[in-house]
Amino acid sequence: MTDLPSLQQLVPKHVAIIMDGNGRWAKERGKLRTFGHKAGAEAVRRAVSFARRNGIQSLTLFAFSSENWQRPEKEVSVLMDLFMTVLKREVKKLDENDIKLNIIGDRYRFSKRLQRQIAEAEEKTQHNGSLTLNVAANYGGQWDITEAAKRLAEQVQCGELRSEDITSAMLQQQLQLADQPTPDLLIRTGGECRISNFILWQAAYAELYFTPTLWPDFDDDTFLHAISEFAQRERRFGLTSEQLDSVMQKIETRVEE
Repeated sequence: MTDLPSLQQLVPKHVAIIMDGNGRWAKERGKLRTFGHKAGAEAVRRAVSFARRNGIQSLTLFAFSSENWQRPEKEVSVLMDLFMTVLKREVKKLDENDIKLNIIGDRYRFSKRLQRQIAEAEEKTQHNGSLTLNVAANYGGQWDITEAAKRLAEQVQCGELRSEDITSAMLQQQLQLADQPTPDLLIRTGGECRISNFILWQAAYAELYFTPTLWPDFDDDTFLHAISEFAQRERRFGLTSEQLDSVMQKIETRVEE
């Protein structure tokens, strides 16, 4: 029997955001794209603060996709430098605010220095529990699923698992974010209406919210509007509206009792 939704599922436990529009924001102001990325870092701080204050358990930010390496070399270099600077500057604040940092993606393409900084930041914040901040860097949803399939294939090859016993739940446990609530809400800024190879498996039942707001302009009001719209949506999880109404009535009755 399929698990039934609870009242708590009407509020997002896990929000994922595709942070799009830095370059266009800078261009509108006659600036270089890199100027937009630096402004985008301020928007990250606002989003993390909002999530922490409002009880969101997990916040996943798409910072750098596996396809972004194709961008101009200078822009990629600035992004890597910005990543290192932000890590060094913000990890203490994250720790003070009980926020756990988790980097998802193929980090081995990064410099050894950046890999060390990532490991140190994760270690420093690993016991924090008010919010888990996942930063997707050199991440792609297809890569994530492929790597998970490889790990299961290795278990089959070693005789630890039979291929016919593999389930979707087993594959999901091998994915990034497996230890966290499934994303409830996926926001994309910048006006584009696609998910661009981001958490393809994990977002299977996420509500999608697209806003024309460019990422550097994403503030508390924009975030709140997305959350408010999410709260008004009917999440059926494969049920009909009538079935969902019946389930919610039973849940409310149990709560009253």
